[in-house]
Amino acid sequence: MQKAQRHQRNISHMVKAIVGANWGDEGKGKITDMLSQEADIIVRFQGGSNAGHTIKNNYGKFALHMLPSGVFYNHTTSILGNGVALNIPYMFREINDIVSKGVPMPKILVSDRAQILMPYHILFDECEEERLAGKAFGSTKSGIAPFYSDKYAKIGFQVQELFLDEAELRDKVERVCVQKNILLKHLYNKPELDPDDIMKTLKEYKEMVAPYVCDVSEFLHEALAEGKEILLEGQLGALKDPDHGIYPMVTSSSTLAAYGAIGAGVPPYTIKDIITVVKAYSSAVGGGAFVSEILDEEEAEELRKRGGDGGEYGATTGRPRRVGWFDAVATKYGCMTQGTTEVAFTVLDPLGYLDEIPVCVGYEIDGEITTRFPTTARLEKAKPVLKKLPGWKCDITGIREFDRLPAEAQNYVNEIEKLIGFPITYVSNGPGREDIIKRTPQL
Repeated sequence: MQKAQRHQRNISHMVKAIVGANWGDEGKGKITDMLSQEADIIVRFQGGSNAGHTIKNNYGKFALHMLPSGVFYNHTTSILGNGVALNIPYMFREINDIVSKGVPMPKILVSDRAQILMPYHILFDECEEERLAGKAFGSTKSGIAPFYSDKYAKIGFQVQELFLDEAELRDKVERVCVQKNILLKHLYNKPELDPDDIMKTLKEYKEMVAPYVCDVSEFLHEALAEGKEILLEGQLGALKDPDHGIYPMVTSSSTLAAYGAIGAGVPPYTIKDIITVVKAYSSAVGGGAFVSEILDEEEAEELRKRGGDGGEYGATTGRPRRVGWFDAVATKYGCMTQGTTEVAFTVLDPLGYLDEIPVCVGYEIDGEITTRFPTTARLEKAKPVLKKLPGWKCDITGIREFDRLPAEAQNYVNEIEKLIGFPITYVSNGPGREDIIKRTPQL
């Protein structure tokens, strides 16, 4: 017992999780890239190529979808954990893309327990969105829901299964095809899958991924024992979690830091720092309740084109994101469900054009005002209660110290910290790696 406690104490400070508080697109890629300077290992623990992390550094501007955001450093190992939806061709495209732009070949490991996203998962995603038409989920059509459905129905393919005896693998492929082809033929009126084509694809995937395959849980266990610094990188945000988010307009894997232990294969007690990334205004891709959304299209487009890095347009799809004012109700809830220890507050700089900045401080539901984030049915009825804060009317990009920001910008951050009740330790005021202010929280 004493030995176990001693081991726990030795590794208690080693794992940080970087996750989102809201609907995704909070700027996690930049924060991961920044914190990777001090890290040894970066692990993607859930999701797939359905959302992009945009990073701007000395090599250029990149939109990563499959690779962890720490791949730009020579000293790091980048891991695709067992919880991800592993799109093997996408992974290779990204490796080739970054190397072609001068980035040194990153050290990448892939969990032997990761599940493989198959081409037919993308096909089923497209078919289902087409079938649902006006009631679609706003999927990025990256195959994510069909992938995770197969994983939990136990008809997916783990990386380790690529190395099965060919006859054994063929038997499974044929069983999967029987099930899939009934749906393709009778529900979607599409051509059926050919087991020969799937076997060929799996053989290609095996050749591509074989050099990277690793027992990641064992690797991370040893890294913890050696005192290595590990970052867990999440995708999307708390409000897209299938259990705690705006179900059913959610993603298909848990977006919470707690899932990092499962999706990477580390003990839960090792995750001590949970850095939750929060945006200075709101944005969302896809459908679902979005209480603080700016409904005036001209006003929305003004924020959209100024926001993010080059505008609020999806890194995966290029489609315009829905935008809104900062939502303190949703963000406080998102930080709570993540188990936030500190907040990285991003994309403050685009708001410099506004005389006044509305902030959503409560929801009016059926004539009553609440500051608690409700379940979806009640959320659909919610109207925002807005409070206006004074704007700073200037460009704050390049300022590196919090007390050098205009008083109104400082006040905006201080007010939001009070509203959400979690300490803001970083303020990002530009797209570059160096556009970050370290802040002393007031809580």
